[in-house]
Amino acid sequence: MMMYTDSSRGLNFAKDPAVVKFQDRYYMYYTMSPGKERPGTVWGIGIAQSRDLENWEKTGEIDPAGELEALGICAPGALVYGGKVHLFYQTYGRFEKDAICHAWSEDGIHFVRNKTNPILRAEGAWNNGRAIDADVCIFHGKLFLYFATRDPEGKIQMQGVSKCPLDGKFERGSWKQCCEDAILRPELPWEQDCIEAAATLCRYDKVYLFYAGAYNNSPQQIGVAVSGDGIHFKRLYQTPLLKNGLPGSWNSSESGHPYVFEDEDNRVYLFYQGNNDNGKSWYLSRVEILFDNEIPYVKEEQN
Repeated sequence: MMMYTDSSRGLNFAKDPAVVKFQDRYYMYYTMSPGKERPGTVWGIGIAQSRDLENWEKTGEIDPAGELEALGICAPGALVYGGKVHLFYQTYGRFEKDAICHAWSEDGIHFVRNKTNPILRAEGAWNNGRAIDADVCIFHGKLFLYFATRDPEGKIQMQGVSKCPLDGKFERGSWKQCCEDAILRPELPWEQDCIEAAATLCRYDKVYLFYAGAYNNSPQQIGVAVSGDGIHFKRLYQTPLLKNGLPGSWNSSESGHPYVFEDEDNRVYLFYQGNNDNGKSWYLSRVEILFDNEIPYVKEEQN
């Protein structure tokens, strides 16, 4: 079973995975903790590479840059488009002012910031302006970006969506929010007060949105919804698609923050984070997703 963590900052800590295939290898981008090894270090993004999706080796870091990112960056979403890796990531520690930024790379490791960062904030009276946990997909000729935001009181986390042209620039003025209310908000008991970390897959002319329900270690678990237009979603299950592990297992505290990766052979993998110590450490793993009559299910749950 794949199990990855990053101990470079004195903790076993890797969260919020995003995986792409680029130039004959796999790249995984993930959140790094400030840790305890380097005083003054803030949240950043780690980079690992693999040849087989199973064995990963850390090969780089993306450190915050400039005043906008001074408190940290995290929770990347990734897309290969136009011969480049595009990252859509969030600022950290600014609460309702946290927003989505964009950067691109020609080698998967060294990134150039979008000059218009931040490219996206939530709009409308139904939210508090926050936009975090970006994931993107190409659907019906547009780039759709899904983000998490909160209600005006800052208690309930929920999902919104914007889209922009496929021009490869993805600048701030190109985005148009596609919703006047949350496209998915917590309703089921296991989702508690939070739906976040959208992870999308386009298949059968639909958008499948895998999401994290409940805040971290509550426990957070993973559900799935589907849409024919990328905006209006219907849940496929009333219970989690991927639950937290049994007591004593590596992910007993949660199975959360999903990311969906479709390989060149059309096999689909759900990457996710977990731990068994209420967030003192974090590990990344994956399961394979199969489909039966266009309904996704987990091939083999890992506990």
